[in-house]
Amino acid sequence: MTEVKPALLVVEDDTGLQRQLRWAYEDYEVIIAGDREAAIEAVRTHSPAVVTLDLGLPPDADGTSEGFAALEEIIALAPHTKVIIASGHGARDSARRAIALGAFDFYQKPVDIDELGFIVGRAFHVAQIEAENRRLASAQVSGPLANLITAAPDMLKVSAMVERVAPTDVSVLLLGASGTGKEVLARGLHNASRRAAGPFVAINCGAIPDTLLEAELFGYERGAFTGAVKTTEGKIELAQGGTLFLDEVGDIPLPLQVKLLRFIQERVIERIGGRKSIEVDTRIVCATHRNLKKMILEGGFREDLYYRIAEVSISIPALRERDGDPVLLANHFLKSFGGARPGPQLRFGPAALAAINLHSWPGNVRELENRVKRATIMADGTTITPADLDLADSPEAAIQTLRESRMLSDRRTITAALTAADGSISKAARLLGISRPTLYDMIRELEINAD
Repeated sequence: MTEVKPALLVVEDDTGLQRQLRWAYEDYEVIIAGDREAAIEAVRTHSPAVVTLDLGLPPDADGTSEGFAALEEIIALAPHTKVIIASGHGARDSARRAIALGAFDFYQKPVDIDELGFIVGRAFHVAQIEAENRRLASAQVSGPLANLITAAPDMLKVSAMVERVAPTDVSVLLLGASGTGKEVLARGLHNASRRAAGPFVAINCGAIPDTLLEAELFGYERGAFTGAVKTTEGKIELAQGGTLFLDEVGDIPLPLQVKLLRFIQERVIERIGGRKSIEVDTRIVCATHRNLKKMILEGGFREDLYYRIAEVSISIPALRERDGDPVLLANHFLKSFGGARPGPQLRFGPAALAAINLHSWPGNVRELENRVKRATIMADGTTITPADLDLADSPEAAIQTLRESRMLSDRRTITAALTAADGSISKAARLLGISRPTLYDMIRELEINAD
């Protein structure tokens, strides 16, 4: 079986350099175009993942107008294409303009084959990761966890746990920092359960004053207190036949914990000011960012309540621990928010993608969503920059983390290949185009769990 080589489009009018580049890139299927018209036709015909583009194209071989026109047309026609610009004309200004228009990288002539080959290899590597992310995102279009956007192995394990416990009626405790997607998972659990036709009722226990929380949860009878002009059902009653989601359950005060425990044990409540017991059939799902076991030791949370709400505990990793998810989620949010913006479609520039990967995301998915929303408003042109995201764009920081970035990229690609190969090292090595011993070495070096 003949190996299918990835397509590389070389847009260059110098015939001698054309031959040199074709010889140098024997690992790729090299397509040559000598002018803008031929380049656009090649993009339509071959859909290359990577393009090297000389800005000095005829009829403006001594200038850059044709090259920039070709760049704009390629990006408009195939936004995911990685275009590497090569030019000797006003290198700094040309580089700045090219990146702003959506180029992946810039290389100043005269051409060093080895250096340009490294840039081309990196471009194909990034293109492969982004293509895999898009495939994973498009595959998640149905099912109870359709709103969970992830390609990270740890989050896929969380998703599998949610789907496993969903058909049962056990109480579930979701543990994770603010903004990690606890409510998304709780809704997915409800949608996958036998109670999916019933209501999903959510209440943030940390957002309601202690004096009002009891009334919100248990309801009250008319005249129970000043202002109680009518009988009102609480959130627990409203969740009859469905799921009650108690977010930030660790913020419930101790006196109210006693009443909540009684409800969970006996499945009956009494409204404030009422004397009649009301049976309620609802499933309890709780979430918190706090350490409940530590709170138990300090006397801030009841141990008996903990064991009632945590029949199954699921820990949700922070966004910084979810390899590949920041870029995957950023593109998802860009698609959501960018559609409301008039004009050409927005895309993340290479510097913005690097900044997204390097940021630690203390606010997790919620912070990422807000930054992308900001970028769709602040972006000047069609390419989002780190400044649009309000993220630092420090060359020093990029230099310090270049090796870490490469390792992160390799880890994501190898993990995706292992997932696609169902854990088979041999099959994954074939998908990656490397030998089994090399893959074993990389798995050990990158500390990847091959299972």
